[in-house]
Amino acid sequence: MVEAPQTFVTRQECDKIAFQNGFRRTHGETDGWRHYTSTTAQGSIWLARGGDWLLALDHGGVIAEIGLPPTDVDGPGLARFAFGELGALYAVMPRLYQLAASLPDAPLAVFRERVKNLPHSTEAERLVMQRVGQDIFRASLMDYWQGCCPLTGISDAALLRASHIIPWKQCDTDAERLNVHNGLLLSALWDAAFDKGLVSFDDDGRPTFSPGLSDGAREALLWNAPIPLGPEHRKRLAWHRATLFQQDQQ
Repeated sequence: MVEAPQTFVTRQECDKIAFQNGFRRTHGETDGWRHYTSTTAQGSIWLARGGDWLLALDHGGVIAEIGLPPTDVDGPGLARFAFGELGALYAVMPRLYQLAASLPDAPLAVFRERVKNLPHSTEAERLVMQRVGQDIFRASLMDYWQGCCPLTGISDAALLRASHIIPWKQCDTDAERLNVHNGLLLSALWDAAFDKGLVSFDDDGRPTFSPGLSDGAREALLWNAPIPLGPEHRKRLAWHRATLFQQDQQ
């Protein structure tokens, strides 16, 4: 049962949780649930207390990837989650924001806003728009993959590349070009091999090496763990294996 209305202390704590994690637009309280949105991430969150600390979400993509078991407490949004300790709620909020800021179609909305007044009639102007899009795509992948190559564990930003699975020029729409499920955050050597079709990844996120890759290069491509993939990644990687991956000796 949600406390309604919430106490002053609870309201202050809810505001603190939301504001510190990017959800700084307040929309009041209904039935004890305090409602927040963000100018930089999609969807709404609601916070409440009813014995446990409670979180409600309406972003289906975040709900699918946040990895939390839902609770049967009634309330707003598409799903609700309970936390016995306030610290546990605080612990999930950074990842929640990263997903809300990166999952489709948040990067597309940012791109459209940034280029809406840019000319794009010439090739040079279109290249400017492409660079804007690629910068947004990289920032989104940094959020989604938490600033770390999931294959190697490398987190030095200068050594990380935003790797399109279906290349920018072969995407039919800006939505696909900027979709984080069409990208992997790879360290530079892995990115180069992936871009050239010398490696790909199976449905379990394990590398598949082309026969055209030299033994020395293969030995240099070290990895620590398979990439955690969702169904949208797997669909695009199937295209990569069928279209770009060099399956024959060159």
